[in-house]
Amino acid sequence: MADFDAIVVGSGMSGGWAAKEFTEKGMKTLVIERGRNVEHQVDYVGEGLGPWEMKFRDRVDRKTADQNHAIQKKCYAFLESTKQFFVDDIEHPYSQEEGKEFSWIRGYHLGGRSLTWHRQSYRLGDLDFGANKRDGHGVDWPVRYADIKKWYDHVETFAGITGNNDGLDQLPDGKFQPPMEFNCVEKVIKQRMEELYDDRRLIIGRAAHLTEPTEEQIELGRATCQNRNQCQRGCSFGAYFSSQSATLPAARRTGNLSIVTDAIAHSLVYDPDTKRATGVRVIDANTKEGKVYTARVIFMCASTLGTTQVMLNSTSEHFQNGFANSSGVLGHHIMDHLYAQGARGEFPGFEDRYYIGRRATGIYIPRYQNLNGQEEEYYRGYGFQGGASRPSWRSNIGKKGFGADFKESFKTPGGWEFSIGGFGEMMPDFKNHARLHKTKKDKWGIPLLHIDCEYGENDWKMRRAIVKDSVQMLKDLGLKNVTGYLSESAAPGIGIHEMGTARMGHDPSTSVLNKHNQCHDVDNVFITDGSFMTSSACQNPSLTYMAFTARAVDHAVSLMKENVL
Repeated sequence: MADFDAIVVGSGMSGGWAAKEFTEKGMKTLVIERGRNVEHQVDYVGEGLGPWEMKFRDRVDRKTADQNHAIQKKCYAFLESTKQFFVDDIEHPYSQEEGKEFSWIRGYHLGGRSLTWHRQSYRLGDLDFGANKRDGHGVDWPVRYADIKKWYDHVETFAGITGNNDGLDQLPDGKFQPPMEFNCVEKVIKQRMEELYDDRRLIIGRAAHLTEPTEEQIELGRATCQNRNQCQRGCSFGAYFSSQSATLPAARRTGNLSIVTDAIAHSLVYDPDTKRATGVRVIDANTKEGKVYTARVIFMCASTLGTTQVMLNSTSEHFQNGFANSSGVLGHHIMDHLYAQGARGEFPGFEDRYYIGRRATGIYIPRYQNLNGQEEEYYRGYGFQGGASRPSWRSNIGKKGFGADFKESFKTPGGWEFSIGGFGEMMPDFKNHARLHKTKKDKWGIPLLHIDCEYGENDWKMRRAIVKDSVQMLKDLGLKNVTGYLSESAAPGIGIHEMGTARMGHDPSTSVLNKHNQCHDVDNVFITDGSFMTSSACQNPSLTYMAFTARAVDHAVSLMKENVL
């Protein structure tokens, strides 16, 4: 008899949702987390600290950053107040193809990157689910928006998403709590944009923050967002969605949840007689002792590359090149979002106006390219995120000066600025892949993941178009001293939206998963982290992971109750 009804590998965005859905449906569930325990409200050591209360004013000292966090320090959220939620790159290495950089941003602890994500929450629509079939790049998604709509409704209602129903075909509306407000300059830019363009809208960012908590959210100890914008430090108010604030507490109250931390998933155990997985081998992160946990159903939610590593390491006589990999596509088609390009400029006037608090979301300009067929020199499209603000005293830190007047200048904010950064869709490409290193292993004896990934021709065309478009748009909107930017050194991975290595599809010969996130080859193993994505769209993907996870659990439990699984 199995130890559990379900095992969930990983406790982040997808893992927390799988745990909640399984336990609320009466299933005894084990969550396996390779990192340390993080207790909600207790272990947010940087929460509420002012810069003056930290040794390096919320910057990580250069020596530590360079030596131990050479990759992680590239993330915008890597600070003195948050560094406990990022891995030590020396202790957790990976390898890369020579001449091809991939920035793997990670956090190994209970809750994973649900504690440090930027909380932007957008649905994918039929424009996205039909993209591969429409232009012939990648395999067709086995689902469409109608299949996922009610699950978006489900996860938005529980998680709490602030936003506005904007009536845009390319960006489906949702179940939102009251939207956050534009500041004075954003209101003017929004009006100008709608007067200038027929195809573009500036909307308030849709984000996983509570603005009007429901009774259920209050019962879980969650409260209204305080507009501190210190979210990556952890939020004791539970105002932003994370595993710690929402899904794991909901799972715990059922009495059906077990969690083991410091347990590194090594591989899946396969029974050739039943043609199913029977459990998960783990290694104790501290003692290096091995153990096997068994279950009827296994959900892989260890993050795209984490899941890929476990699956590739799960070899047997039946699966010699990786678990459930008869198609040979496991590990291939790595995608991230095109990131680190856009424009900024100065907005004259309104110097007698400021804003209250530190709003936890910005503005969003939804995709407006290739909506009616192929109209651009590149395929797919991009959206913009950004906002208007006034530089604070921090902008003067590097300036030279002395005396009373110089000190006084720190009290006055600078003029208004407005910036937008593009998030573009990266195309699925078989040659972008991850595999196990032939000789190098980590300190637990697991082969290192070797990543071979780079932007393709379409990706570079789009990146350059983003810069050109954003510069012209800001000039059209009346901004001054507009400058564009494109970071040539920004490699895949830095968007922190890696996905696609165990894609869904109709055909088992070209995909790993079916339309229910279920492995074609092994029907009691499901994958619901970013691995399953068949294309990337240009929207932030976490909300989609949540919806597909809830849907997959519902399907798995129905099969379990029918004794099919």
